[in-house]
Amino acid sequence: MKKRKNGDRLASWAFLTPTLVFLGITALLPLLYSLYLSFFRMKLNLPNQTPQFVGFENYARMLTDQLLHTSTWNTILFAVISVALETVLGLMVAMVICSDKRWARIVTSIFMIPMIMAPVAIGTLWRMMLDSSTGVINYLLSFLGIPSINWLSNPTSAMIAVMLVNVWQLTPWVTVICAAGLKALPSDCLQAGLMDGATSGQIFRHIVIPLIKPVLVVVLMIRFIDAFKVFDTVYVMTNGGPGSATEMLPNYIYKQGLKFFDAGYAAALAIVFVLTMTLCTTLFLRWRKREEDKL
Repeated sequence: MKKRKNGDRLASWAFLTPTLVFLGITALLPLLYSLYLSFFRMKLNLPNQTPQFVGFENYARMLTDQLLHTSTWNTILFAVISVALETVLGLMVAMVICSDKRWARIVTSIFMIPMIMAPVAIGTLWRMMLDSSTGVINYLLSFLGIPSINWLSNPTSAMIAVMLVNVWQLTPWVTVICAAGLKALPSDCLQAGLMDGATSGQIFRHIVIPLIKPVLVVVLMIRFIDAFKVFDTVYVMTNGGPGSATEMLPNYIYKQGLKFFDAGYAAALAIVFVLTMTLCTTLFLRWRKREEDKL
């Protein structure tokens, strides 16, 4: 038995080693280099410049960077509102299409189209549709007597627009995961609730939600972290504008590194961003563990 366990352990490591080596080269080494670079002042547009060691100066600079504070608030607002809407709408739609019938499979396939589209294509499509003069959205609103709206030129409407586009794009993903969780629910619990005279609302609140909560926590974790990393769609639609109304953290880090060529500060921002996302992931995993223990 001991030899068999050792053999299984060796086989496991043999299968894992190529993946670990690949991840080490493509993920760990760049991360360590970014950590090293964050302690230096380095301009990418000056190729012959010798990086100057500045210690924690790049990290201290974050405390007084007002544009960073604005982009952080925008990202938090975007993530919280869009993920909340996606979770509620996704669960509602999942309750409707949670069936093995043919019509449910067809509707699910159609509903997944936004999810499989390229983010750049989605951003370009919606930027054209939301154009204040030639966009189809304002054209349709004109039939209701609503005047033309400058969707992407007004700070408030621009943020609302990028949120709604994100909800439109990724609600299908939430729906598919929630539908899978609903189909995996034990039928005997639902039947017991019906036999005891519970209403549909009571079954949903007291049976379905507690049983599916671990799945919802995973959905929230993945979508919250993914919303913090949003870049493609917002970059194509508004590029952080008007002004800094839709400036998100990934876009801000990108600009610092590849527009203003401040590699040291961009590396410091990226390190703090990664550490923050790691902390959020840890909190979500602990929350999921508590929910599983309750079950």
